[in-house]
Amino acid sequence: NVRGEPIVCTAADAYRCFMRTEMDALVIGNTLLLKNEQPHYADSERWQDTFALD
Repeated sequence: NVRGEPIVCTAADAYRCFMRTEMDALVIGNTLLLKNEQPHYADSERWQDTFALD
């Protein structure tokens, strides 16, 4: 998870976190996703402002 953001609960949460951060790879079940093989992730949400820092 990202500081200030709750731990991911779903595969969709994990993918969103993966695409928004500097992670290079994500494993969900027996599937390996590599960042450089993913389509461009256009995220217009200001997710950094959603959760207060602790």
